Amino acid sequence: MHLLVVTGSMRSKVKGAAVADAQLFGLQRSAGLFIVSKRLLGRALPGLCLVLSVSCAHAGENWFSGDWYLTVGASGFIAPEYEGARKYLLGVSPLVSLGRAGTETRFSSRNDNISIAFIDTGAVRAGATGKIVFERSTDESDDLAGLQPVEWGAEVGGFAEVYPTHWLRVRGEVRRGIRAHDAIVGDIQVDAFADVTPTVRVSGGPRLSVATSDYFETYYGVDAAGAAATGLSAYDPGAGLESVGVGGAVTWKTTDKITTSLFGEYARLQGPAAASSLVKERGSPNQFLLGLSATYRFDFSL
Repeated sequence: MHLLVVTGSMRSKVKGAAVADAQLFGLQRSAGLFIVSKRLLGRALPGLCLVLSVSCAHAGENWFSGDWYLTVGASGFIAPEYEGARKYLLGVSPLVSLGRAGTETRFSSRNDNISIAFIDTGAVRAGATGKIVFERSTDESDDLAGLQPVEWGAEVGGFAEVYPTHWLRVRGEVRRGIRAHDAIVGDIQVDAFADVTPTVRVSGGPRLSVATSDYFETYYGVDAAGAAATGLSAYDPGAGLESVGVGGAVTWKTTDKITTSLFGEYARLQGPAAASSLVKERGSPNQFLLGLSATYRFDFSL
């Protein structure tokens, strides 16, 4: 098991926010500190950048006026070395979040990517979304030696989320790859959430991911040269379902300022991902993620 220590800015989980909020959880590279897959971090910490959720109704010149909060903290997690890996790593990351304070409580998941809401009625939100895609270097795992490296890039697209009830959120994202891959990818997540006590919130639900063929070719494919260099069977995947799974979290408001959280996810690779020779011969279709986080909140006004 590797140990990863990450410095720089980071991802966040916002428990309570008003109609507009901003989350800072971009992960920045510090020389010599990355010893595992940055692509993994893109999956394990999905919102690796500054997230600004802005409702059009608040796009006035006085939008920044009012009460805000800043939270700082850290999280530790255990996750696969790369998508489809059998081996796991231990990672540590700082946490920072910035948001507008308010009376409305809106659910936020660690899986949410960069979001700018152009429609926000309270029950329905929709707008633009995106994420940073980190490179996958062949020296990050012995399993990847001999395969083509994956360049860093981004995914941009749209999102929509609906609150059928006060305790359930359904969110979908569709994104187009830039530079790292040319695929169209989609994610659906459903989260039920409940405050079991005034200080403890439990949330969780199913997850599903799909993608077009270029995504699977990039992360799961093995061409003739790669097969010759690695000993893996050549594999040319098509489009389809990447994974189905479930995720959840228990969040404890330890004090008025301190919040701690235990989160976990399980994903079972499907279709073109599960059929990959990289997964079948060196990895595993069962992908687990487990982590802990703690943050401290500062309140201020502008």
